[in-house]
Amino acid sequence: MEFSRSRVTVDDRARSITSTLKTQAVVLGGTLAVFWAVFVVNTLLGGSLLVLGVIPRTTIGLRGILFAPFLHASLNHIVANSIPFLALGWMVMLRDERHFIPVTVAGMIGSGLTAWLLGAPGSVHIGASGVIFGYLGFLMLTGWYTRSFGSILLSIVVTVLWGGLVLGMMPGAPGISWQAHIGGFLGGVVAARRVRRS
Repeated sequence: MEFSRSRVTVDDRARSITSTLKTQAVVLGGTLAVFWAVFVVNTLLGGSLLVLGVIPRTTIGLRGILFAPFLHASLNHIVANSIPFLALGWMVMLRDERHFIPVTVAGMIGSGLTAWLLGAPGSVHIGASGVIFGYLGFLMLTGWYTRSFGSILLSIVVTVLWGGLVLGMMPGAPGISWQAHIGGFLGGVVAARRVRRS
């Protein structure tokens, strides 16, 4: 009887893990599919959707906080964002699925507002990299704030594998929105602090 009970528990756990992985794949894969669909539509329209990005210090430019992460200027741009979005987004979900949406929103708001406040006049800021930096900030600092073994280990792994991305927050590289990167990272840090409080 004990064996039977144990077998049921193992089977239930396996089904739960499988269900969780499917959910994560649907959320991340679905979001990435939207990125690519918007890119294809924008390409067919000759890039006319790019005006929906963040335009610094203009009222209409504030809408880019919502739309900018879905807009990419070139094939290289969207490819460069796709892999870290999947990897870091999955690591946020791995820590706790409930954190994915709040951290994503924090990255969007942080990157969008910082680009809007600090971006060059007349520039347009687009791309999912601000959200990616939000994931990076969250994952690198959540171990520090929560002080749990699993979170600390995850923070170390992310820092070793992806820590080099922080160089993207340095000003100077043409065509790179370092303002959005800094803002997204800080948004992720704020989300990590909120996890500690909760």
